[in-house]
Amino acid sequence: MVANALLGRPGGGVLTARFGAAWGLDGRGEDDIRRALVLLSDHELNPSTFAVRIAASTGASLPAALLCGLATLSGPRHGGASALARAALEAAMRGETETFLATQEGQSPYGFGYGHPLYLDGDPRSRLLLERLPHDHPVRHAQRGLSARLGQAANVDTGLAALELAHGLPRDAGFTLFATARLAGWIAHAREQARSGALIRPRARYVAG
Repeated sequence: MVANALLGRPGGGVLTARFGAAWGLDGRGEDDIRRALVLLSDHELNPSTFAVRIAASTGASLPAALLCGLATLSGPRHGGASALARAALEAAMRGETETFLATQEGQSPYGFGYGHPLYLDGDPRSRLLLERLPHDHPVRHAQRGLSARLGQAANVDTGLAALELAHGLPRDAGFTLFATARLAGWIAHAREQARSGALIRPRARYVAG
């Protein structure tokens, strides 16, 4: 049902086939979608998952907890980052890397798909997505150039953006895949938190300005 809403069309059956039909993908494209869905299904206590667990800890319904996750995921520094990662790749493919970077002055490369605080040697999820593209593919060439320029390995947002460009997917496809995949993890987290019966209530300390 969530996939139907995100794709904007009704359907049933295997999830990868539904994405394939909506986006006109061949078998290899559907395999890439399957890989992305598996890799993105859970990722510890990232912001959206933590939001889900907080809501579930209050006794909120499962749909309400999932809505908290979706709202948090929509932020440009979380699930929405693949849009800017795509813009970075497109700029690099046009030979306009420096122009793009000038528009992002003061922003961490993490916000447009490079570097990750948990993966100092590179995001393994991104590697597993990017390896599906031929080494000499223009998107791979653009990604390597950006990584070299920034001194940071690509993260999963660049991996999603690369899939979008390589398969001619809509601009919001990365977010659609991220949200659909992560819902499975959120449901598991919400149920686990609800069973624990514990209320998540962090403390704050006032610091005079």
